[in-house]
Amino acid sequence: MPMLPIFLKLEGRRCLLVGAGNVALEKINSLMKTGVPGDKSSSPGWKTGLQLRVVAPDARPEIERLAREGQLEWIQRAFEPSDLDGNSLVIAATDLPEVNAAVYRESVARGILANSVDDIPNCDFFFGSVVSRGSLQIAISTAGESPAMAQRLRREIDAQLPADLGPWLQNLGELRREVLATHLRGEARKLLLHQLAQRELCESTTCPSRQLAQINHAALSAEAVILSDQSNANGVEGPAVALASASSISSGHVYLVGAGPGDPDLLTVKALRLIQSAQVILHDDLVVKAILDLAPPHAVVVNVGKRCGNKTITQDEINALMIHHAHAGQSVVRLKSGDPLLFGRATEEMAALAAAEIPYEVVPGITAAFAAAAAIGCSLTDRNSASSVIFSTGHHASSHNQSPLPEVESATRVVYMPGRNLYLLAEEWLQQGLPPDFPCAVVSRAAQPGQQVRCTTLAALGNATHTAAPSLLIAGWAVRDIAAIHKEAAVGVSVTA
Repeated sequence: MPMLPIFLKLEGRRCLLVGAGNVALEKINSLMKTGVPGDKSSSPGWKTGLQLRVVAPDARPEIERLAREGQLEWIQRAFEPSDLDGNSLVIAATDLPEVNAAVYRESVARGILANSVDDIPNCDFFFGSVVSRGSLQIAISTAGESPAMAQRLRREIDAQLPADLGPWLQNLGELRREVLATHLRGEARKLLLHQLAQRELCESTTCPSRQLAQINHAALSAEAVILSDQSNANGVEGPAVALASASSISSGHVYLVGAGPGDPDLLTVKALRLIQSAQVILHDDLVVKAILDLAPPHAVVVNVGKRCGNKTITQDEINALMIHHAHAGQSVVRLKSGDPLLFGRATEEMAALAAAEIPYEVVPGITAAFAAAAAIGCSLTDRNSASSVIFSTGHHASSHNQSPLPEVESATRVVYMPGRNLYLLAEEWLQQGLPPDFPCAVVSRAAQPGQQVRCTTLAALGNATHTAAPSLLIAGWAVRDIAAIHKEAAVGVSVTA
């Protein structure tokens, strides 16, 4: 049954709890988080705060203590229907199902919303599993079907939210009220409020977000008129342009973020949070749609990929885009497949950002080598067969200028982007002294839908069937048993003799 999720203010209202055992104590703790309970001694009529009355013949010591402290009122006797009168909300939490059902029936007759704990038919509402950060509350409900599921989801969400989100939200609320008081209603104000919700806030009066909010409406409106005249010919809305110009008074931040091998579940928690709050995303061509779909609807998402020799954009142009959006005060996520520090030209981008005095941060990701190794069940540093791992790309793996290899067979070799023609690479490795039966595995689309693994040997590597990009080659004695294991398990892995 569809239910209406609402957040209810209980200040100044009276609530009745029937029962005073363990379950009742849990509900009391939940109710008392809604506000400071009323104090009968200092508040005539007990009209301030939550007014909580408990009816039960006996009570847990904790509930007795709360009653003595004036945090709630305990009536020490069995429930009577007249106890319901004057209450806004009723909870039945006794150990007697018949009493709970009677409380619910009498509440319905009086038009009072009631909850009979762990009794779905006798409930008008359910308690959600709540994640809190100050004024922020995220409530999860399964309509009573599985409280355990709601609790699990609460833990997962809680782990993803920053610990300081409460104070940040309080500052944002104060800033929002300032904007509402100084800016006229309209699209420009709406865009400004959405932009502020994406920005970092600090206590300093020179905080860029606070400076942006303090731009007076007259100046913003005047600039909007000017820029509207200039931009209408290009089909750009004037208020949006004015907002972009206003935001240029401060620098944004660039995050070099690893998108992992393609499975959204393999994103780091930080990467997910940055993607979901980004204003601009500049992504590699290999970043899958499932990850790009996590971006907020208002984010600018630009493909800046340079895959397979099809370079429609230069590295200098990518650097310029990052700097341009950061100078406009925006949060920019430079989203790279795998890990940004492995074959992602991060050095050039960090140098460009540093030269432009743009603050940046690198957020590591799961590199394709690890996803591919997981796909075939291989430890890259098997203690019985491999003492090191070599990472290279197809552009350099077959180069005659590469450094001498340490103990030619002792390392697991991981070749990113090995290319379609593996014959030359195989020939060079054979000339270096690697044996023809040296185990190899080509992993295509690791950790993505359509993942493929082809196990072979160095002698047969040049004849291996082409695989879909992105692919990665792992070679070494650490993978010697993988082909047999996958062949016996029949897990969709092809094996070449």
